[in-house]
Amino acid sequence: MNILIAEAHTGWLTGVLLEAARGGGEWILWILVILSFVSVAVFVERLIFLKKVAAETEKIRQLIIIGLAKGDIDGVVSGLSSNESMQARVVAYGLREAERGPEAVLELCRGAIGMEKLRYERGLSTLATVGSNAPFIGLFGTVLGVIMAFDQLRGLGNASADSSAGVMGAIAEALVATGVGLLVAIPAIVFYNVLKGRVKRETSSTSLLVETSVAYLRDERS
Repeated sequence: MNILIAEAHTGWLTGVLLEAARGGGEWILWILVILSFVSVAVFVERLIFLKKVAAETEKIRQLIIIGLAKGDIDGVVSGLSSNESMQARVVAYGLREAERGPEAVLELCRGAIGMEKLRYERGLSTLATVGSNAPFIGLFGTVLGVIMAFDQLRGLGNASADSSAGVMGAIAEALVATGVGLLVAIPAIVFYNVLKGRVKRETSSTSLLVETSVAYLRDERS
């Protein structure tokens, strides 16, 4: 019946969409709740991963310096092979091809850094997506709520003040979706920036160790 009334005043498609909007926007809130749990789960998983692969950079540096100063490349690779950190994996990957020369090692390590960044940044795109889109999802829920409120207002006609107050209450409830969207987006963005900063520091540390290794290889060859 409602859709027939809508069709009398608006186009058929508008009437169909209006009828769909009358279903409410609570499902939008559930989507936002799920997204908040997803962002927290990704953040916790990445923190556990980063703790697992945390490197003692100075210890790795000393291993590289002492080993390469002696020309013991195999010993350095062997010492790094059991370490799952970005620094150890990248340097070991390049030194396995040390006989090809320092420049080849440098290029191999640069490629390995790119692959390691993919491993370290896994899940960060999810946080970025949640952070950038949650406000819009919340806004969509608010729009649905406002549509419902104005649809009710149209049907009130010469209604009492209490009825109008009920409509205003519906609009206030609709704004909750926007607030929840922001509440989900802000932590996701914070999580993303924290993890991105950690990856950047690990990458810079790895690049420094690579340059150190290549410098010792150049000295040995010269």
